[in-house]
Parts: sequence; C-alpha cells; structure tokens
Amino acid sequence: MDVISGKNKDAVLLFDLGISEEGYEFDSAIQMAMKFSEFEIDDINTKLAENENTLKKLTPECDKTDYILAAASGAICGLMDIFLVGKSGESAIGDITDKWFANRTMDFAKICGWDGNSNDSLSSAIQYLEKKFKIPYDQTGAGNVASLVFDLNPRNHHFKSLGHNPSLLGLFFSILDQFTNTSHFISEGELIYLQEADDKFVLQGGNISAKLFCGFVNWLGHLISDMSGSSSSKGRGMGIPSPLWTWTNDIIAIKKKLHITNLEFDKTINKFALEIYKQGYDLRFEVAKAIPVFVNELVVRMVYSIRRLVRFYLNNQNRVRSFKLIWELCEPFSNASVKRMLIVAHGTFCLLDVGDALAQGFINGNGSFRIDQFVMRLNIVGLGRFTISLYGQANRGIKLYQAKKENLSLRQEKIIIADYIDGLKILSQAYEDKELLLFTKELNESDMYVEAFEKSVLLAEKRNVPKNQILRNKADIDSYFKEGNNCENK
Repeated sequence: MDVISGKNKDAVLLFDLGISEEGYEFDSAIQMAMKFSEFEIDDINTKLAENENTLKKLTPECDKTDYILAAASGAICGLMDIFLVGKSGESAIGDITDKWFANRTMDFAKICGWDGNSNDSLSSAIQYLEKKFKIPYDQTGAGNVASLVFDLNPRNHHFKSLGHNPSLLGLFFSILDQFTNTSHFISEGELIYLQEADDKFVLQGGNISAKLFCGFVNWLGHLISDMSGSSSSKGRGMGIPSPLWTWTNDIIAIKKKLHITNLEFDKTINKFALEIYKQGYDLRFEVAKAIPVFVNELVVRMVYSIRRLVRFYLNNQNRVRSFKLIWELCEPFSNASVKRMLIVAHGTFCLLDVGDALAQGFINGNGSFRIDQFVMRLNIVGLGRFTISLYGQANRGIKLYQAKKENLSLRQEKIIIADYIDGLKILSQAYEDKELLLFTKELNESDMYVEAFEKSVLLAEKRNVPKNQILRNKADIDSYFKEGNNCENK
C-alpha cells in the first residue's frame, strides 16, 4: 500500500507501508540516511582532530622571553664573527681552524703510512701524501711555460686547476685528467688544457671500474694533502678553494664544453673569486666562518629545550615523568617555536655581520667601497642559513593557511550534516510511528475504539491535516460517508 502525505498534491512523500506479524511498518530510507550521516560526522571529527594537530605543529608558541634570548644569541655570535673571525690573516678563530686542518692532514698521513719520525712536520706529511696520491694536473707554474701562458703560479694553481676544486665538476675533471694524462685550468674566462701533462704518471687499476676507484681515491687524497697548502709552502700556504666560490670555474667550464659564449660577468666574477682566494679565502677560512653560525644554532636550540624542561618540572612536580613525555615537550628540532626563534637569532646575526662588512668595505676603501673587503668580512654561511630559515617559514606559512582553510571547511561541513541529521530526526518522528498506525487493528475491538480514534486524530495532526477535515470520532466518520464523500488519501 502506498501512503501519500503532504499539504498539497504537488509536494508529496511516498512510503511503502507493509504489514508484518508485529503490525504496520514503513520501508523508508530515513534510518539508513541517519546512519550514513553519523558515519560522515565521525569521519569529519577524525579529520578535524588531525587538522587541529597539524595547526598546533605549525603555530609557534614563543613568548617574549624566547624572542629576547634568541636575539641575544644572534647578537653574541655576531660579535664573535666580527671580532674573532674577521678576515683571513687577522682571525683568532681562523688560526684555530688552520691548526686543526694541519693536525688532520698529519693524522691522515699517518693512517696512510707516514711514520712522522724522520721529520715530524706538516710539510713532510704533505710531501708524503703528494707522492702517495700522485696526479698529473699538479703543475704550479713555477719554472715552466704555464706561468707565461696563463699566469699559473703557486698562489693560484689550486684555484685555477679544476682537479683541485672540491666539487662534482672538480671530481669529473680529476678523473678525466687521470685517464687522459692531461691538466685542465680556468684562466681569464678560458678553459685551457695541457696534453701529456706528466710522463711519469700511471693510473693504477686492471679494469675500468678499478681505475675509476683509484682515480676517486687519488682525487680525495690529494685534496686532503692540499688543505693546508703544498709541501713547498711557507707560512699559511694556499689551501684548496672554498666550494662556495668554485662554481665560478664550473660555469666557465660548462659553457665552454657546450660552446656557449661566456659573458663578461662570468669572467669578472671568476676573477673576483680568484682575488679573494689569494687573500686567504679558502676552505679553512670558510670553516672558521661557519663556527659562529653553528654556535648560534646550538645555543638557540639548547635555550629552547632548557626553558621547556624547567617549566615542565615546575608545573608537574607530582606527575609521572617519562623520557618520552619530556622529549615531546622539549625536543628542539621539528616544532615551529624553535624554528621561529632560529629566524630571529640568524636574522640578528646577519644584521650585525652585514653591517660590519659594509663598514669595513668603506673603511678600507679610503673614500670608495671595496667589494673584496666587504666579501671577505661577509659571512656567506650565515646568510645561507638565514635564507633557509626564511624559506622554511614561508613554507610553514603556506601550510598553515591551507590547514586553517581546511579546518573552516570541515567545520562548515559538520554543521551542514548536523542540521541534516536533525531534519532526519524530525522526519523520523513525523512518519515512523507504528503505534499510531495500529488504530485499524484496534477498531476491530469494540472496547478500544475510543483510543483508536484518539490515535487517528494524533496521526492526522502530525500529518498536518486541516483541522476541519479531521474525523475525530465514529459519528464524524458515519456522517462523512453518508454524505457520499470519497477518500482523497488511501
């Protein structure tokens, strides 16, 4: 049987009314829809919980003290960079790193078989390593034609020789030179190579793989031997160039191999890199510049952890303390708060460093600006670290915006589904009412007809039947049919 309900004939809702042993029942989808909606609500709640966790991770919780301590750390390390690093040849920390590299070179020589007894000096260790890891591209320009052709000399051959560059391209040209017994140099924006560079050189290895391995070992071992200068160096010596400046050689070499004309800018920047190298800006000095940056990083992370640890013990004296819980609250690596503090610290460091570099550029220029003095003082490692922090902050900002947008969307969706469930509940109360529909059965029992009429009236009222059309008792029904009216609803 189909039951038609509604205020007018154009807007109706159809249900299949069935009869079972228990009585009348509707075959409707209201309860099914409510179950599906509740499942959707549970899914949204799960997504909201995950989204709230993401928002918490991306939102920094730094207070004023955190910012003050981070800025103080950056200022102290900035002063360390100004007064203790300075420029090559005038650097207290640079002297320490020079000594450290010299000791490591001697340690490496001992590992490779140097006894260190006959002449326990750095030059002796370097000389041993140069013979141990012999390569064909070690021309210094002293006393040969290279000094006349492209101004090769002991002060610049580590920079001009591509095999001496601590980069991937340097490794490539080192192995190429060892296989072909050649030497490749960069000079005045040109790629120059010498054939039959060393008649006595022989690359070890019985096959291609073995030769490649020996070539790599020779390149690495020879770089270590040159970290503190050559065996003939007097004084500080010319170490291997900084990998942050050898890219100027790489650009020229790649363009030449691809038959692309080098721009005047390429030549100028390469010449500038060579100039600051000759003033002592090598790998050792780059490491010296990295020390205050590393100290700044370490201090900020330690300050963050110590403050959170002290706060935890003060606020949770009677609470069970576990290493896992303490680590979650104090770990100084993946949370947004410590990263915000690092931005402040490295930003303060760079502010002092750049200010000092600019001042030194003008002071040493005698009225003009000397770019070489500016770069010698500029801490490129610190600028690079600050740039990485800014990039991370921008990336977190984008993720935070997306997370907030998703959170708002989920909450709106939850409200819509909750309203939908409320509507389904109203429909369920209005249409799924078995007890009221059993009045037809109760009409068969004469002693229950009064209760049956009452239920039929309630049912009609719930169906929004006009009051003047509701049949409230048996007399109304008899009168209705005697007048010859036809039922509009079945």
